[in-house]
Amino acid sequence: MESLAPHSYLFVPGNRPDRYAKAITAGADAVIVDLEDAVPPEDKPAARAALAAWLSPEHPVLIRVNGAESQWFRDDLPLCKAPGVSGVLLPKAESAEDIRILADHSAAATPILALIETARGFWNAHALAQAPKVQRFAFGSIDFQLDLGIEGEAEELLYFRSQLVLISRVAALVPPVDGVTTAIDDADRIRRDTLRAKHLGFGAKLCIHPRQVNVVNECFQPSAEEESWARRIVEAAAAVHGAAVSVDGKMVDRPVIARAETILARTRQRRTP
Repeated sequence: MESLAPHSYLFVPGNRPDRYAKAITAGADAVIVDLEDAVPPEDKPAARAALAAWLSPEHPVLIRVNGAESQWFRDDLPLCKAPGVSGVLLPKAESAEDIRILADHSAAATPILALIETARGFWNAHALAQAPKVQRFAFGSIDFQLDLGIEGEAEELLYFRSQLVLISRVAALVPPVDGVTTAIDDADRIRRDTLRAKHLGFGAKLCIHPRQVNVVNECFQPSAEEESWARRIVEAAAAVHGAAVSVDGKMVDRPVIARAETILARTRQRRTP
C-alpha cells in the first residue's frame, strides 16, 4: 500500500476549471481540486458546479471539500460519490464524527485524507486515524502554526511532524503528507523541505504549483547512490544465504536488508509505466 501511494499532490483551484486539465499533465502523482481555501466564498457554488461537470473516471482527481463547520460542507458532499473522485481531503479535521459523515457520502472505495491544521485536530489524531476510510494524514503546517501561535516551520514543528508519523504507523495508515512550501521558484528550498519530510518518515508532500512537482518527485525517489547501496546489500545477503555479512565495512542484519529491499521495490515501482 505504501509503495503505491502518491508522493506528490498538486492543488488546483476549484474556481479555475481552465487549469484542471493542465494540472493533470503536470507530472504529479495525484491532483487535488480545491474547493476550500483557493475559492472565495462568492465563487464556491460556481466552482462546485464546474467541478461536477468536469469530473470523469478518465481523469481521476481528489477533491478538498470545505470544512465540516463551514456553511458549504453539506453542499460539497454529493460530489464525493461522483465518478472520477479518487479521494477526498477533509480540511481542519478535528472530529471522527465529521469523517464518518464524509465517509457515508463517499463511494465505498474512496479514501479520505484527514488534514491536520489545528491543535484540536492534532490532539484527536489517534481517534481520527481510526475513523472510516481514513488512508493517511496531511499536515496543514501553515494553518497549524497560526492556530498555535508558532513562529517557524522547521524545528518548531518537529514534534508535531514526528507524532503524525508515529500515529500513522501505529494505526497502519499510509505515511503522512507534509504541508506546502510557499516558495514557488526556490527549488533548493522545496528540495530541503521535501527531504526533511522524507527523513522524518513522511511519504508525500503537497504542492501549490506545477514547478514544485518534479523536485518533490525526485526527492521521494531513491537516489542513484541509495539504489547502488541497496543492490550491494541484497546481493551480499543472497550470496551468504542469511549468514552474517559485512558490506562497506558495516555489518548487515535483517532490518538493513529490509530497508534495501524497500528501496529496490520503490525503484521498480517508479520505473513501471
